[in-house]
Amino acid sequence: MSWRFASDNTAGVHPAVLAAIAAANASTAPSYGADTVTARAVALLRAHFGAAVDVAFALTGTAANIIALAAMLRPHEAVLCATTSHILADEAGAPERFLGSKLVGVPTPDGRLTVPLLEAATWPPDDPHRPLPRVVSLAQPTELGTVYPLSSLREIAAWAHAHDLLVHVDGARLSNAAVSLGTDLSAFAACDIDVLTFGATKNGALGAEAVLFLNAALAAPRHHLQKQAMQLTSKMRFVAAQLTALLDDDLWHANATRANQTAAALSAAVQPLPGTTLAHPTQSNAVFARIPRAAAAHLRKTYAFEWHPESATARWMTSFNTTDQEVTTFATALQRALQR
Repeated sequence: MSWRFASDNTAGVHPAVLAAIAAANASTAPSYGADTVTARAVALLRAHFGAAVDVAFALTGTAANIIALAAMLRPHEAVLCATTSHILADEAGAPERFLGSKLVGVPTPDGRLTVPLLEAATWPPDDPHRPLPRVVSLAQPTELGTVYPLSSLREIAAWAHAHDLLVHVDGARLSNAAVSLGTDLSAFAACDIDVLTFGATKNGALGAEAVLFLNAALAAPRHHLQKQAMQLTSKMRFVAAQLTALLDDDLWHANATRANQTAAALSAAVQPLPGTTLAHPTQSNAVFARIPRAAAAHLRKTYAFEWHPESATARWMTSFNTTDQEVTTFATALQRALQR
C-alpha cells in the first residue's frame, strides 16, 4: 500500500530539518525557549512577518489553533468558520472543549468565506440567548485546496474589524498559499490579520508550528496559553530548529513550490481522463477529483487516499518530496482503474 498521495503528513522530514535538529543537540541549552536556537527562529519569523510580531510555538496545528483562539475569545463568544474548516471538522471538538466557546459553521461553495456569507451568518450581538460573535477564522489555503486572494483577506478583515470581530488565519499550509499567490510571507501580515498560525509540519518539518500575534494587544498571555495548552516544551530548541531550517535560505518556499508543482502536474494528468472531473480548482498542493466509485475502490487497493463517498470525491495530496515519476505512475494507475 502506497501512502504517497494520502496526505502531506505522510511525507518524511526534509534532510535540512533533521540536520538542524541534530545541530541543536550538540550541547546543553536553557529550557522552555530561553535558548539561542529559539531566539534565532523568532528573529527569522519577525524578518518575514514583521519586527513587532510575537510568537508562541506548538507541536501540532490543532494546538496552535487553540493557543491562537484562546487569546481572542471568552467562553460566551463564538467563532465563525467554514463548515469544512479544520477547527470545526477535523479537531475532534478540541477548540470547543478547551476554549468553552462555540464554533459556528458557515457553508461555502469552495471552502472560502466571503463577506456576504459572513453577513448572512451573523446575528445581533445584543441577543443574550446566543453566543456573541467574536472571531472570524479562515484557513489559507482552505481544506479544499483553494486559496484566498490577498484582496479577499483584506476585505474580510476590514468587515470583521468594522463589526468588532477579530480575524484568525489557520496557516497550516501557508507556504503553499504564498507560492500559489506568487508572494512572500510578509504579504499576509499586511492583510490586517490579528493572529496567524504558520505551519511547518506539512512542509518538511518533523512537528513544528508557530502562532504569530500580529495584533500586539492579544499577545500578552501567549506563554501562559502555551503552557495551558501543553505546548511549552522543555526542550523548545528542537521545535524552533525546524522552523529555522525552513526559514533560512527560503527552504519553505522551495518545498512548497515542489508540492504545488506536482499537484498541478497531477491535476493536469487526471483531468482529461474519462470519468474524472475536478471538484475544486487545484491552487495549492491538493487535488480534489470526482471519480466513479468502482474505480476508486480498485485504486484504493494500491493507494491510500482520502475518499468522500457521499460525493464520490477523492483527495490527493502532494508534498515537498513528491517526484514527477510518482505523479505519472499514479495517473497511469487511475487510468487503468477507470478502464476496468
